[in-house]
Amino acid sequence: MQTSNPTFDQAWMTHQITNQFDELENYNLFSSDTVLHEILKRYGSHDQATLCEMGKAVGSSEYYEYADLANRHTPILQSFDARGRRKDYIVFHPAWHKWMSLNRQFDTHAHPFNQPNSKSKWVEWAARFYLAGQVECGNLCPNSMTLGSIPLIQREPELWAKIGEKLLSTEYDERDVPIAQKKSIWLGMGMTEKQGGSDVRANETLAAPIAETGRGQAYLLTGHKWFFSAPMCDAHLVVAKTEQDGLACFFVPRWLEDGSKNQIQVQRLKEKVGNRSNSSSEVEFKNAWGIMIGEAGRGIPTIIEMANYTRLTCSVGSSAMLRQALVQSIAYTRQRKAFGKLLIEQPLMRAVLADLALESEAATQLSFHLAQCYESDDALSVAWKRIMTPAAKFWICKRTVELSGEMMEVFGGNGYVDNGIMARIFKEAPVNTIWEGSGNVMCLDVLRAVARDAESIEVLFKDLAATANTDATLQTELQDLFKSFHQSPEDLQFMGRSLVSRLTVLAQAVLLKRYAPDYVAAGFIQSRYSAKHGQVVGMLDVKMVDVERLLERAFAS
Repeated sequence: MQTSNPTFDQAWMTHQITNQFDELENYNLFSSDTVLHEILKRYGSHDQATLCEMGKAVGSSEYYEYADLANRHTPILQSFDARGRRKDYIVFHPAWHKWMSLNRQFDTHAHPFNQPNSKSKWVEWAARFYLAGQVECGNLCPNSMTLGSIPLIQREPELWAKIGEKLLSTEYDERDVPIAQKKSIWLGMGMTEKQGGSDVRANETLAAPIAETGRGQAYLLTGHKWFFSAPMCDAHLVVAKTEQDGLACFFVPRWLEDGSKNQIQVQRLKEKVGNRSNSSSEVEFKNAWGIMIGEAGRGIPTIIEMANYTRLTCSVGSSAMLRQALVQSIAYTRQRKAFGKLLIEQPLMRAVLADLALESEAATQLSFHLAQCYESDDALSVAWKRIMTPAAKFWICKRTVELSGEMMEVFGGNGYVDNGIMARIFKEAPVNTIWEGSGNVMCLDVLRAVARDAESIEVLFKDLAATANTDATLQTELQDLFKSFHQSPEDLQFMGRSLVSRLTVLAQAVLLKRYAPDYVAAGFIQSRYSAKHGQVVGMLDVKMVDVERLLERAFAS
């Protein structure tokens, strides 16, 4: 009879796993976020109960699993039915619908327009977007575009009367049927074409009038879109050129009122690096029916108004990714041991985490301050919106690409394995740097805003100065930066990335100085204006940074 060998058995007991820890789940993303609570209190929000409910749902293991499933089982295009009839139907995993339904339930797609009398409605919207974006980002694309389309459609009385309630509805309806039969709808957009990319003026899609020309009239569109986001939406706002009036914007539904499909043919779905749960496509218009919205010849300004909202969503969404990656990193290092100590007790790791905590809070403060600026149209709010929305999108989204990789490294090899949230965040991060305009486009947009309205930069700098002048470092930077913005257009463009980066960091420092505890503002200012900061994460002066309080503030133990 064979007997066991204790020495042999012990040597091969590889499945007694120690010092390994899963990513954090089953925690309330809202109640655990000190900074978010402070922001909502500052702007007078009374929405905490709803946000707490959402934070609990989003942070549950159930919705973490839905996020994983939605990104593993990606959308499938069914171009034809079994008899060869054109179908253009996209099949999603049930987990996608769970996320879409949750965001619809909590009004992530339309809160500012469903709560018009709230003085903090945009901050409350940003909180919803921020909570959802920490776990599943792909479904935020249709939420973002629907949000941005609402103010445009509201200015088209006849169209708004037909679809307004369906846009605002918080009831999810996943059916692919004509708009008249649906309880709620989503809107997408179609700008990008092969030959132009960000240069929308190079668009070749042609819109021909069926009868009368101009706003509110019907046209037939022929052409293509290289990126069409997202093709399962019930309608899209599309930029096309007209022979009579140049570029215009059109409302193009998937279904026609007679119950037939509109002539929008999905050529293929994009195979993206990240954002896998969401469908992005190439489409062809073959006399697709659409209605002109906005003024004739004003297609680009019309669609850019929508993009100004979606650019804000990029900043909030990237801030959400930074937040989630930071929380996961802190939670993991509080459990994992190396070289005889918990990782979070190791001085070098503490420097890295403290630096990341500063970056995360700075991004969050700026994103939510911008959201609050969308509440009004006074000169100061307009200056912040017009200049700082593209600046924040440039900087926060670009920093998230770098820092998501840094936080992935905290997990070592486990972070690089493609079955956890850290890898998903890492692959998701670049989409916000590209979508709605690349980094260069954002910098050029900032410079255009300054050139077209010289008073706006003065209004903005005057506001920044009210706080910057209380700190010698910030005062020096503000004065130098203000002078730098008054150069020739050629020099400004060449230095665009440098100037916009500096402007965004200055705005973050000012907001932290105004609203965050002194140890947060001091740590950010000292580190960000150090000659060596930015070469790699974690290059902090230990004497100038209160690491313990920073980490406890970021995520209480």
